Amino acid sequence: MKITQVETLFIDRYLFVRVHTDEGIVGLGESGAWGYLEASAGAVAKFRDYLIGQDPLRIEHHWQYMYRSSHFRGAAIMGALSAIDIALWDIAGKWFGVPCYQLLGGKVRDKARVYYHVFGRTKEQLVQGCIEAKKKGFTAVGHLTPFLDEPRDVPFFKTHADKMSDAIETVASYREAVGNEVDLCIEIHRRLTPHEAIVLARGIEPYHPFFYEDPILPDNMDAMGLVAQHINIPIATGERLHTIYEFEMLLARGAVQYVRPDVCLAGGLTHSKKIAALAEACHVGVVPHNPLSPVSTAACIQLAACVPNFALQEYPIGEQEPPKSEIVKSPLKLDNGFLIIPDAPGLGIELADDAQERHPYRPRPLHTRLHVDGSVVDQ
Repeated sequence: MKITQVETLFIDRYLFVRVHTDEGIVGLGESGAWGYLEASAGAVAKFRDYLIGQDPLRIEHHWQYMYRSSHFRGAAIMGALSAIDIALWDIAGKWFGVPCYQLLGGKVRDKARVYYHVFGRTKEQLVQGCIEAKKKGFTAVGHLTPFLDEPRDVPFFKTHADKMSDAIETVASYREAVGNEVDLCIEIHRRLTPHEAIVLARGIEPYHPFFYEDPILPDNMDAMGLVAQHINIPIATGERLHTIYEFEMLLARGAVQYVRPDVCLAGGLTHSKKIAALAEACHVGVVPHNPLSPVSTAACIQLAACVPNFALQEYPIGEQEPPKSEIVKSPLKLDNGFLIIPDAPGLGIELADDAQERHPYRPRPLHTRLHVDGSVVDQ
């Protein structure tokens, strides 16, 4: 079997890669470099020249060749490599007639617990979102910010005292709304400095968050370790990291209790399985990052199926509703807050035939929030 073509498809806000073979088997993958998909598509085109004519089953070799060939790294490149890697695993599963997880060691669970996205520009909307998620059968809610989902075109300003006290009270209201039957995954989106992150973590500790996600920018792992040393709630981070080497540095500093590899950014299934193994050696859980399409979810679930230290899966809002559900032929089955591990060959999911026509590409603009003084705010 040989690779005959590598195809990129821009659909809605996503970039998909299809790898074709002379046996008629087609593999599907997705790039997680969502802010720079055009650049990621360019990297796919570069890799295409190497891949055509190759045996698609030499997955590890191709991963190493693409990663090490030009000596450059970064999100756009790793998103491309990840999409191709996922597609190659999809081909392998279809070739052998088994799900990808069967080739990765076999499944260790039959279903994967997920957390539901909750959004809102007011505290009332966020609290109601938690209540609705509980009614739908979810036992965990995430993308749950204590700072509200405020528009980026509104300049930001709050005093330290107001910022901290209001955030703490907001988390308290989430817990009061759902009791202890629902876990709270608190999303900070890298908005805090280390000292602010410590203050807030100590303030919300009584409400037992499942994890405290990305409290500070991920660029300085020593700073993340410093935060972890001074708080008593688990940190989840890693969605912006690309390699086992970066995750090893996080783990070595005790800076993370739940690693968050993005399967579509951190090297596909090949590399994400290795990241999970590193975490397993440190008794650290795995919560795959997943802000993308049902294709990304399907890839994440293949990982969740075979990783013993899997803890929870991010499940984007609207996956059961248009337009996301229309992008693929049949989304994974959700059952009372769990996704059922599929038994179909490969990823177990395919793009809808008319997806590109029904949902044309919507590029993301470059847009970030500013402080009232004119400086950049992380949100």
